[in-house]
Amino acid sequence: MPTRRSAPTTPPAASPADTGERVRPQMADLARLAGVSVATVSRALNGSPEVSLATRQRIGELARSLNYTVNIGAKNLRTKQNRTVAVVIPYDEQSRQHITDPFFLAMLGSLADALTDRGFDLLLSRVDSGYLAAASQLYESGAVIGTVLIGQWRHHAQLNALAQRGAPLVVWGAQLPQQVYCSVGGDNLAGGQLATRHLIERGGRRIVFMGDPSLPEVAQRLAGYHQALAEAGIAPDPALQLNVPFETGQARAALTRLIESGIAFDAIFACSDVLAISSMQLLRLYGRAVPQQVLVVGYDDIEWASHADPPLTTVRQPIAAAGIEIVQALFDGVAGQPTPPRTLPVELVVRQSSLR
Repeated sequence: MPTRRSAPTTPPAASPADTGERVRPQMADLARLAGVSVATVSRALNGSPEVSLATRQRIGELARSLNYTVNIGAKNLRTKQNRTVAVVIPYDEQSRQHITDPFFLAMLGSLADALTDRGFDLLLSRVDSGYLAAASQLYESGAVIGTVLIGQWRHHAQLNALAQRGAPLVVWGAQLPQQVYCSVGGDNLAGGQLATRHLIERGGRRIVFMGDPSLPEVAQRLAGYHQALAEAGIAPDPALQLNVPFETGQARAALTRLIESGIAFDAIFACSDVLAISSMQLLRLYGRAVPQQVLVVGYDDIEWASHADPPLTTVRQPIAAAGIEIVQALFDGVAGQPTPPRTLPVELVVRQSSLR
């Protein structure tokens, strides 16, 4: 398993005091305030006849005044009443990344394997990324013990609010400032540096960046791209930054405009393998040979990458390790243990698309 580490340039996750987060009351807090044992509080909240009606009512009123809710996930995990985890893939209309995207499918496989190894099931769900609060409904209904979201999109504040509701939550994505929720993700800054440095080493000087920097992970890859250019003394050209979503139609249209504008470029760093492979197909239509005339590097190392024509150089995401890390972080949260963000190492896989 890869060594856990934090991205060196990313601020640490904020503490509850820093973010103004209200600490979720625990059953022990109710017991102390009510002057009874934790066991009595538990029985009272579950309507046990072993506790007098007056005491049940008093504890119930106290719980409501403190906005206390039973941690359904922890209860189900403890009593083995539920062995299901929700995996949510938000639909973002701007990015237009569909559930059939090979990266999503690979991540689902990794999570399914990690959960199966622990004897748990996976419940797949899709919600509108603009209404992420809906992702907590399965937990609050008792259907699952916790939730994994694949992707942050542009809704960092929503994710913080979701975590503050007390539902066990782990997000595949980048570590960000003022973060309340737990994220697990690849080292996107390092990935951007690796890809761009490699292209420079192979002779690239006019390097196109292709991706949507409004997404946190892509923004960090863009920062790595800029750092690598600066190290080589190459000034970035805004005309070579194609701000496109993870959707091949829009990406091909942007690259077509660049080619037909006559602006020179000799390399492409695409923030997904799907975009990179689509770009190589378009370059072929315009008579631009890869890698002889244009070097190309992708991101993710999906199964298609090694079968592309030519085989694609790419930054490999730690997908196999990600499932294990995400599930472990989620179970830590269900058990009430600390769940700091985790950043996993990435690696460059060199193939023919960048060798000339």
